[in-house]
Parts: sequence; C-alpha cells; structure tokens
Amino acid sequence: MIRKIKSIRAMEILDSRGNPTVKTYVTLDNGLTASASCPSGASTGENEALELRDGKGRYGGKGVMKAIARVNEMIAPVLIDMDPSRQAEIDHLMITLDGTPNKGKLGANAIVSVSMAVARAAALAADLPLYAYLGGQGAIRLPVPMMNILNGGMHADNSVDFQEFMVMPVGAPTYSEALRYGVETFHALRGILSKKGYSTGVGDEGGFAPNLKSNDEACEVIVEAIKAAGFKPGKDISIALDPAASSFYKDGIYDLAKSGQGKKNSEEMVAFYKTWVGKYPIVSIEDGLAETDWEGFRLQTATQGDKIQIVGDDIFVTNTSFIDRGIQEKTANAVLIKLNQIGTVTETMAAINLCRKAGWGYVISHRSGETEDTFIADFAVAMGGGQLKTGSACRSERIAKYNRLLEIEAELGRAAIFDNPLKKGL
Repeated sequence: MIRKIKSIRAMEILDSRGNPTVKTYVTLDNGLTASASCPSGASTGENEALELRDGKGRYGGKGVMKAIARVNEMIAPVLIDMDPSRQAEIDHLMITLDGTPNKGKLGANAIVSVSMAVARAAALAADLPLYAYLGGQGAIRLPVPMMNILNGGMHADNSVDFQEFMVMPVGAPTYSEALRYGVETFHALRGILSKKGYSTGVGDEGGFAPNLKSNDEACEVIVEAIKAAGFKPGKDISIALDPAASSFYKDGIYDLAKSGQGKKNSEEMVAFYKTWVGKYPIVSIEDGLAETDWEGFRLQTATQGDKIQIVGDDIFVTNTSFIDRGIQEKTANAVLIKLNQIGTVTETMAAINLCRKAGWGYVISHRSGETEDTFIADFAVAMGGGQLKTGSACRSERIAKYNRLLEIEAELGRAAIFDNPLKKGL
C-alpha cells in the first residue's frame, strides 16, 4: 500500500559543540513518524552547500530559526501527500524550490534534514531497516572504522598542525573486532600520553589533543599505542591522516606554524608525506593538500596513489561536478562523502555512483559538530564502500554510530561481510 506524507515539522536542537542545528520530523498517513538531524562542520570547503544560520541575536548568531521556518513554511507544503519512497523526486523538488547553486535560499541544513527524515520514513513504511531500504539485499558489508584518536588543527587548541590522526583496524576479521582493536588502542594511547605528562583532554571528535613536540610525535605515539594494545602496526592496525591542509595554506604556501615545522610549497608537502608513508604505517591521507591546490593533489596521486589512498574532501565537497573533474584530471583516488556537504540523499548517492564507475574509493563521514543521529551508520552499510569516518572511542554522538553498526552486524549475522577496502587497487 502506498503511504503518503501527512506532516513535516522542524525544530531547533543542539549539536555536540552546543550549537543549534535542525531536526526534522516526517509523519506518514498511517501515523508512523521518522526524524533526522543535521550535523555541522568546523573545517568546511568553500564550495559546500550553504548552512543557513540566523546571523544575529540568539546563540551568538548561530541560531537556525530561519532554517526551521524554511522547513515548516516552504518545504512542508510542497511535500505533503507525496509518497516518501519517491526520494529522488522529493529531493529534486526541494532543489528546484531552493533555486540556488549552493542551496542558499532554503539552507542545506534545512534540506538535508528533510531528505534524511523522508528516507527513514520510507524505510519504516516498507518495514525495513534503513540500510536495507537504501541498499537493497546486497547491503551486507560493514565498514572499517577510521577512528580518530588524536586531534590537532582546527579541532584542538594544541601544537599539532594536522587535524586528524586515525587508526584503521584493517586486519580485523569482523566489524566488532575492528571496533575492539580501535578502542583498545585508544585506551592504550591515553595511558602513554599520561605517562609522558601530556594532557588527555579531547578535541571536537573525541581524539586526544595534547601539546606534542611535533606532528611526527603524533604518529610515533600512535604506533607505540598500537603495540602497547597488543597489535601489529601495518598488519592489524594502520594509520589514516586528515591534515585538512586548507587550514594552514595561504598564497601557495603550507605553513606548519603550530608545530614550528616551517613553510612548504606543494612539492615539499608531497615529499613530506612520502617520507611519512615510508616511516609510519599510513594507508590513507585525506586533504593532504589545500582545496584549491588541484596540481598538488595531482602530484601526490601520481607519486603515491599506487601505494596509499588519496582522499579528497574540501576539494570535492560531495559534488558530482568537482568529482567528475577530479576523475578526469586524476586528482585523487577516493572521495570523502558527507550528506550535509551537498544537501540531499539523492545527490549523495549520485556522488558515490560516480566514484564506483571510476573505481575510486569513498568514505562515508560524520562532521565535527554531530548529533546522536545514526543515519550515516546505516548509510555506510547501504552504500557498501567499506569505510566509515565517525570519530573517536569517546563522546556519545560518535559512539552512537559505532553501536548502531554493532546492531546491524548482529542483524546480518553470518551474511555480514567485513574486509580491508584498501587491499585492492593500491
């Protein structure tokens, strides 16, 4: 039986940084109600879809009452009585209603919360888990976590230039074991930092944020933690980096000012990463170059892309136009995928399909300002890319996603697949 949308309403809630964000409820004509919340990034690409904020007054101007009004007064009347399973049509209607290239009229935060809530409502109507509804019968692959255990850059007030140092349990036999590998390494790192007299306070995504002596020391203490937890670096657990290089790039120069490691041009940064890949068990580097440094990205991919995963985030912003350019110019070999970066479920899936056709990897990702919403956990399984970036082994907004994946693994039982997505093609 075809269901129809009976009502759509949005409200203002708080994200993990205590800033307002949008939560939308979609109710169907049979009384079923689904909801979804929009996250918010700190390190954002200049071409991302626009997050609509009030701009003055409440919450230091970060209120989202304008976005709430767009949902309740503009989007809802257009979508009432529509079949929630018609996701592409609904998303297209919202894009058309907005009419701007960056969703600046309605706000990407308004649009994406509706888009995700509609998908959830359709899954409820079909009596299917969200991952099975979006991914079909083939949605059985659990992702390898990219677990952020050490923060720097814009995510922490410390002496580390690079934003995220992550562990990837590539040698684990199952998702639940991979989670255990990461968590035990996280706790081992806490003990090591404490013994060295470093702070064990955490950054936005739950990773530790100590004032280390250099960027190199971040990798060194992580390798030490992997060993202390009883695992083999490079075999059981590897390292993934997100330097977020746009944050320390200006006028063609990368300034590693926080750590005091000097200024470098694109070629020197690529050489720097090459040295690191030789010294440490690094398998993935995201945004190692700035979002405007297409030539730098091409150089890194040409020289290192056969050995490691080169992930573009700010340079691609989950936008098919930029991803297509990247494919043509061999700018990277993987894309970071963020729903709120482009604004709808349909456009996000189109970006993933483009990656698949090119043989590129894709990493489903959270944002630094998160909520308890677990949509991306189901989405990662639905899309089958085998990689999920959703923060550290602390902070409940991150743990919620990991726990949801444990539930999905239990539901799938023996049908669940878990493997190393970086083995092939590198």
